[in-house]
Amino acid sequence: MKDNLLEVNNLKKYFPVLKGVFQKKVGDIKAVDNISFSIKRGEIFGLVGESGCGKSTTGRTILNLIAPTGGSVVFEGKTIFDVENNYEISDEEMRKLRKDMQIVFQDPFASLDPRMNVGDIISEGMLKHKIYNKRDAINKTKELLEMCGLTASNIKKYPHEFSGGQRQRIGIARSIALNPKFIVGDEPIAALDVSIQSQILSLLQKLIEELNLTFLFISHDLNVVRYFCDQIAVMYLGSFVEVGTSEQLFDNPIHPYTQALLSAVPASMPSEIKKRILLEGDVPSPANPPEGCKFHTRCPYTKEICTEKVPELKSVDGGNLVSCHLYS
Repeated sequence: MKDNLLEVNNLKKYFPVLKGVFQKKVGDIKAVDNISFSIKRGEIFGLVGESGCGKSTTGRTILNLIAPTGGSVVFEGKTIFDVENNYEISDEEMRKLRKDMQIVFQDPFASLDPRMNVGDIISEGMLKHKIYNKRDAINKTKELLEMCGLTASNIKKYPHEFSGGQRQRIGIARSIALNPKFIVGDEPIAALDVSIQSQILSLLQKLIEELNLTFLFISHDLNVVRYFCDQIAVMYLGSFVEVGTSEQLFDNPIHPYTQALLSAVPASMPSEIKKRILLEGDVPSPANPPEGCKFHTRCPYTKEICTEKVPELKSVDGGNLVSCHLYS
């Protein structure tokens, strides 16, 4: 049985709401609100939900790219931060850990420095961490370009000379340059043409298998996570509403929000008839989320307890973990 590479416990990330001339704090935007999960070594864990639900913030907080408000993250048995116990890894230890924890950003152009050529972009981390000398770093960079579907002759070119798909390949090459164990893919195909998306997914799948990577895949495309991920968590307003294996989640969605999301996925066959579940109202503001279950303002099955008490995330019939009072 595989051990857990990453453990996230009660993670929170709130952004202050400031008003007035003196920028007085009047509230918080609860981008990530008390989520817990673990990812086994070699597993692809999917994070899905509507835009603004906190997916990207979750990924960046786990990597300590933005400071957490609460909770803890443990990577390979080493605590990166534990807010409740007032502990945070030192800057020097975090720098060393960066080799093992990398990220592929959503926008392949904004994430690449336009003043640096491809060789410098990919080799920068190798030289910073003193993994290779200059000459070996150049040779390794050429090898990585070839591995990611680009020719080594591109090493002197600049980001603006490439297409969106090629730029994302450069970003992926940079992310694996330090031989990491864990990568966060922050919607890595969202900004690409549909024809290019499948190529990038195939590349990621190949690299995950060849390099034995553990992957947190953030996306709003349910069809992609269905076939790409082992485990999937569905987020709504900063919290998990359902967690399960890809097969469990798509064959037997339990939470009303998950059911509504899956009903919007186009049918795979023209002859297949799907009943669309339309949710009423808009997504509430994360600065002022509803009391009790955050989904109760749009749920067709709301009961009185839903407006008063936050449901626990627990297993239903030994299957999916679900946060819903319908299954209490």
